Formats: sequence, C-alpha cells, structure tokens
Amino acid sequence: MIKVEELRRTFGPIVAVDSISFEVEKGEVLGFLGPNGAGKSTAMKMITCFLEPDSGTASVCGCDIIKSPVEARKKMGYLAESAPAYNEMTVSGFLNFICDAREIKGQERKDAVERVVNMCSIEGVYHQSIETLSKGYKRRVGLAQALIHDPEVMILDEPTDGLDPNQKHEVRELINSMAKEKATVISTHILEEVEAVCSRTIIIDKGKILVDSTPDKLKQEHNCGLDEVFRKITM
Repeated sequence: MIKVEELRRTFGPIVAVDSISFEVEKGEVLGFLGPNGAGKSTAMKMITCFLEPDSGTASVCGCDIIKSPVEARKKMGYLAESAPAYNEMTVSGFLNFICDAREIKGQERKDAVERVVNMCSIEGVYHQSIETLSKGYKRRVGLAQALIHDPEVMILDEPTDGLDPNQKHEVRELINSMAKEKATVISTHILEEVEAVCSRTIIIDKGKILVDSTPDKLKQEHNCGLDEVFRKITM
C-alpha cells in the first residue's frame, strides 16, 4: 500500500534523506526509528506530499506522490509531529473544517465526527476552543483529524507525544484495533511503543536505512532489549 523508491531530500549541503526504499503492506505497523535529525520526519513529509523530494518517488495505494498528489492524500491520514490547528476554533469547528476539506458531507459527516470523537476520547472537550486544551488533548484532536475519513494508510509522527501513561495505552490500543485493515507508519522515540504496536522496524540514521527487521528478530540477533539494540546500531 506504501511503496517508497529511492527517496532523497537535501537542505543545502545537508542530506536529510539519502535515497531510501521500502514498502509497507496492509496489516503492517512499521516503527520508523532514528536519532534526532536522522531524517524520519522529512521522509514522512515527502510521503504525505508536504515536501517535494529532490529525486525518487513514493506511491500510496497506487497513487504517485508526484504525479497524483491529491489522490495520494485522499488515501492517507497524517498526524504531523507538531500537528497544526486553529487555536481560536472549537474542537467541533475544527473537525467540521477538516470534513469540508475532505468533502465529507451530510450523514457521512455526522457519522465520521461521532466515530473519531469516541475513538479518540475527546467528548469532554468537543465544544472547547483548541487554545484551551492541554498538549495531550491537542494530540488527540490531531489524531482525530487524521482518522476522520477512515484512511487506508496512516502516517503518525510521534502519535503519543504529550500523553500521560493511560492515554498512551489508549492510543496504542486504538492503533492495534485498526492495524489489520490499514498500512501504518509510526515515528516514535518511545521504544516500548514499538514493542507494543509495531510488527516491523526500520532504523534510519543520517538519512540512510540501517536496519529493516522486526522487534523480536532484532532482540534475538543482538541478545538484548530494543533500547540497547537502538544504541548499538546508531552510535
């Protein structure tokens, strides 16, 4: 469902993403790991059509991100690392704005909003303005907008950032409940999250893919926990 081919992006002399290739199939949850500045968020921004690659391409459900970016976006739900929202809007107003952008109307809109409000547990703040929300609730609203059109592909950059332990558990359970029907990519620094939800792991550093395996295989090969595996590979 996601196919990345020789994707490359530079910023001046800095090579942020260095000709990476990988695929993610339906039912897979890919943990995209790497140190700060490794290229994770840049790669995600290219896959989601927010940043144009210097070379290479990617496709989402058969839609090329360069030739058919609008069609590719329709297939994806994207939660950015710092998910933008309009602070003066209420949660209700923001989700309805997203429905306008997604062309979700009528009963379909009512059902979609009700579904994501319940899924992301934001009923209690539905009529509050976004600027009054805690960081955790803002993150949940960001997740709700990513899921509102029930996308086939989910791209989630630090989905549990700012959440308390109970909220993190709820989001992980939500991801697990949807995983079989979608192709999912999660960028995270929380290695226990990888073990909790990811069926596969890519470790990237300095723009290059160093490892493409599963959490269990990595632990067996290195005979240690995932946090130590990460340090061995990236240091």
